[in-house]
Amino acid sequence: MAKTRSVYVCQNCGAESAKWIGKCNACGEWNTYVEQRISKGPSASGLTARRDYAVPAYLHEVATAPVSRIDLKNGEFNRVLGGGIVPGSLVLIGGEPGIGKSTLALQVALKAEKNTLYISGEESPQQIKLRADRLGGGNGNCQVLAETSLQAIITQVEQSKPQLLIVDSIQTLYSEGIESAPGTISQVRDCAAQLLRVAKTNHMPVVLIGHITKDGSIAGPKALEHIVDTVLQFEGDTHHLYRILRAVKNRFGSTSEIGVYEMTGKGLREILNPSELLINQQPADLSGSAIAANVEGNRPILIEVQSLVSSAVYGTPQRTSTGFDTRRLSMLLAVLEKRASFKLASKDVYINIAGGLRVDDPAIDLAVVAAILSSTVDIPVDPNICFAGELGLSGEIRPVTRIEQRLSEADKLGMKRIMMPRFNRKSVDPGRFGLEIIEVSRVQDIPRHLFG
Repeated sequence: MAKTRSVYVCQNCGAESAKWIGKCNACGEWNTYVEQRISKGPSASGLTARRDYAVPAYLHEVATAPVSRIDLKNGEFNRVLGGGIVPGSLVLIGGEPGIGKSTLALQVALKAEKNTLYISGEESPQQIKLRADRLGGGNGNCQVLAETSLQAIITQVEQSKPQLLIVDSIQTLYSEGIESAPGTISQVRDCAAQLLRVAKTNHMPVVLIGHITKDGSIAGPKALEHIVDTVLQFEGDTHHLYRILRAVKNRFGSTSEIGVYEMTGKGLREILNPSELLINQQPADLSGSAIAANVEGNRPILIEVQSLVSSAVYGTPQRTSTGFDTRRLSMLLAVLEKRASFKLASKDVYINIAGGLRVDDPAIDLAVVAAILSSTVDIPVDPNICFAGELGLSGEIRPVTRIEQRLSEADKLGMKRIMMPRFNRKSVDPGRFGLEIIEVSRVQDIPRHLFG
């Protein structure tokens, strides 16, 4: 008979204990240990089964072959993965409820032109069919299975031998060898490990959809993100049209690439040139707006930075930003007050990156400063000028990377001028771009060039 044992598992970090304890020794959280019962069946002989073990090999003797990626017929998804999905890889997609994770996975299944098995633990086949009809249909080789038992899924994979497996979602699966509810630490960890073994054994790519917690991290143990080969974060506001697919971990490509989508009534539409949509076509007489020449991965994007500066009604001024680091905003305001003599200590300052994007490129500093100055003096910035530069604590404008890509994108979208660090000027061919280049080296130079 199967042997059963009890173990207490921390629901925050996955640490195990033979008895219940109030405070986890690993992560320091209180009251997170939950009892789970694990049953293990004996081997056929009652002893440890023998198997053939792998033997070590010298690194120079290991044979390598070029990786042949699978085209998923989704340009943005292929871009984030590094040019397509690698056979035998395990990809995890996380995001907020309603952001479009299942829609993206089903679109990939319908357009991949591969024998695809779509596993759903949350929807019935009829619901998936209705959503597929709304998305326009497509791949006639896509099979659908509503199942949550991991053993049943593995059996079906061995029978149908699909070229692509999609599981929606990993938190709904359960393994019969673990007596705990689906979504717990033990279940998620064991199911992910077994699916990894299936992917590597069958040389078949597997796409997992994962839930997230209220703080934005993927639900389940952190080991889940360590097990998979690629972790993708699907970001955006459900009240906005745009969605961002961002690589957090990628063993086969860059982690700085993003894919941009627009949510429509017929599913997610790829945005091939996000700059045209992220630049607001508003009247030129509105202050507090500036265009930044940003780079996400290898893709240059022009985005609009909006700012509002007003007198503080309460005692403590508000510093609020959407899509931009609040701590960096406080630093920029301190530099403006110290080096450029702009009195902002008694002002409320609000920053918004248009389109729901989250920007980490330090080259956006110059556009943020320009938008703040424009809102402070209530003078609009010329809509035909864009900005690229990092601001230092001493008030110096520091050089940025990939300046030619930024100039090329600005020139392509009809910009007339660009304000950039003086140090970057020497690496730019003056006759290559039809842009007037404004060189700045200190923060004091910005108001003079903008407002005269």
